[in-house]
Parts: sequence; structure tokens; C-alpha cells
Amino acid sequence: MGLLDGLRSVLGVRAESDAKREADPEDLFGMSTAYLTMEADLGYDSADAGALCFSGVDSKRFREAVEEVQAILEAGQEETETDFRITEDDHGYHWVVLEDTDPEDLITSLHFAADTFIEEGFGSRLLAAVFAYRNEDGPAYWIYSFRRGAFYPFAPRSGHERDSSAEFKLESTLEGELEIEDEKERWHPLWPSAAGDHPWE
Repeated sequence: MGLLDGLRSVLGVRAESDAKREADPEDLFGMSTAYLTMEADLGYDSADAGALCFSGVDSKRFREAVEEVQAILEAGQEETETDFRITEDDHGYHWVVLEDTDPEDLITSLHFAADTFIEEGFGSRLLAAVFAYRNEDGPAYWIYSFRRGAFYPFAPRSGHERDSSAEFKLESTLEGELEIEDEKERWHPLWPSAAGDHPWE
């Protein structure tokens, strides 16, 4: 399976039958306690970054929805000091990338962005939310699939290797606190599309 096939598989765009239920941005608030557990029990700090991945539609209504997401994030920027940008990767996926030193602000801003897409009628275009962490061993991510309604861990290492032991430790520690994807074959990696530190780069 190639990288693009892996992305399509994990994000659920290959078939509607992959979906468990409707996209629910309320699930993202599970990270409000999970990041504390990550820090206290596992020694992970927030990497001060998160992102929302979505697939585009060539229509005026969709462009207006993206503009509405941007307007909402701009309106909250003064209060939360959450920086953001909207970008596209090499595979044609779109990302709302947020940066903030306060994990709660990141979670809230990602929720607002996802909820706006749903209110505008484009919930089916939401693919994943990605939350970035790091410790002395390297980065780790919690990836939330909107189609599957579940999180899974991703601990990338150099050379396109994964730290499976770190991923399983994340799963065992956060099980019960997050809705975790129980089909491990769906724990597909989200490698950067170019040389970079994060899946959206």
C-alpha cells in the first residue's frame, strides 16, 4: 500500500462503509484531559501545534465555508493568541494548522473549525484532527478520524520508522480516556508529504 492509499484508507475516503457514524467534533474535547495524562504519566509535552485535515470541493459554497472557518479563527485570534494558516499538501489534502502554547486553546480552536464545516453542510469533508506532542524520545501524535469516530497514536521516527512500543504505551495509558480505534490495521502513518516535522508539512 502506497502513502496516498494509506492516507485514503485511514481517513475513510475510499468508501462510506468505513464510517462508524456522523462526524462529531465534540469528541475532540477528550484531549482536554488526555494532554494532562500525557504530561503527568508519560512525560509528553504539547508541541504547541495541531491541525484539521479536510478534502476540498470545487464549489463556491465550499470556498465560502472555508472563508467562514478563517473568519471564526481570526475573530478568536485576539483572545486566544492562536496562530493559524490554511495550506494544502502534496496529495491535495487541505489543512487548518494551528499553533498555540495553551493546549486548551488549540483544542477549542480545532473544535470551532470542525463545527463550522459541519454547520455549513460539509461535515463529510472532514478527515482527521491531529494533536502533536513530544518527549525525549521524539514526537508523538494523536490522530482522530472523523469517519471512524476514534483516535489512534502515531509515533514517527527517522527513516519513516515508527516506535510501536511508544504507540502501544500511549494506547494502554489513554484507553478509557479517549475513544481509541480498536482495529490496529487502521493505525496508518501520516508522514509529512515533504521534508518536515509534522504530517501537514
